[in-house]
Amino acid sequence: MSSSIATTRFSVLDRSRTREGHTHPEALRDTVRLAGELEGLGYHRLWVSEHHGVPGVAGSAPTVLAAAVAAATRTIRVGTGGVMLPNHRPLVVAEQFGVLESLFPGRIDMGLGRSVGFTDGVRRALGRDKEDAEDFEAQLRELLGWFRGTSPTGVHARPAEGLTVPPFVLAMGEGAGIAARAGLPMVIGDFRNREKMRRGIDHYREHFRPSPWASEPYVVVSGTVAVAGTPEEARRLLVPEAWSMAYSRTHGTFPPLPPAERVEALTMTGKERGFYESGLTGHIAGTEEQVAHELETVLKETGAQEVLVTTSTYDREALLDSYRRLAAITSG
Repeated sequence: MSSSIATTRFSVLDRSRTREGHTHPEALRDTVRLAGELEGLGYHRLWVSEHHGVPGVAGSAPTVLAAAVAAATRTIRVGTGGVMLPNHRPLVVAEQFGVLESLFPGRIDMGLGRSVGFTDGVRRALGRDKEDAEDFEAQLRELLGWFRGTSPTGVHARPAEGLTVPPFVLAMGEGAGIAARAGLPMVIGDFRNREKMRRGIDHYREHFRPSPWASEPYVVVSGTVAVAGTPEEARRLLVPEAWSMAYSRTHGTFPPLPPAERVEALTMTGKERGFYESGLTGHIAGTEEQVAHELETVLKETGAQEVLVTTSTYDREALLDSYRRLAAITSG
């Protein structure tokens, strides 16, 4: 095992993806069950996501799901990848994380993103619009202020005030600059656009200002990693998500994950095929030896301290096997 892999933390973001023929409740229970497996394999964190009105994702309330995950585990760090701050009042977010940290001290992470709902309908239902993302930096300052007791309102966030819940910024677009100015750890993806990822990391490191939350830059790179006995099996792990992405690009809605064999039997239009093939490329996928080599390259290029694996697929057993194989690579 390379020295870069040996000194890197490995974590997982599970999006609670729904699967054809399975319910939303099953998807949430799958995430909780996976957390226990990942804890046993030595992963550093398990994060959950926030999506609204998406047929293919059950995870709509990440702090609630994080509580269930933390209650079902003992040592793995638990957090959000992320809470979409423009959708919420910062005081309420501070209170939620204050409760989580009070119940599960020293294990909670606060991953924060600036996205608003995917569609106009979802944004209307949330009472938000696209412009709300522009206020993210100010919302972030307000949120961190609730933990430090510096709100000019005279109000105190209970039980958040005085607690330390590590904040992370999910860097999409402007996120690298915001993370650098705030002096916070940054999560950046994905592996399919390495050049863009490196530019974001360089900008972040160059402009980072030390803060009470972090004295130096901390980079988490995120993306899909699939490990299997053969390159073909690893590629099949990517098929359900690649098709769901292709479908969403051509039909406007993000569906549950289909089994790989159903996708492979489909007749696709030229446009669908193009999006689908594109969705299969650029990820880190293959045998243990191939994945170790690719990870080493990424870590040398980025100098990242942590890898957040975001793989989703229909076959949960194959997914768990991939995480087992990855854990074997990373632990030597």
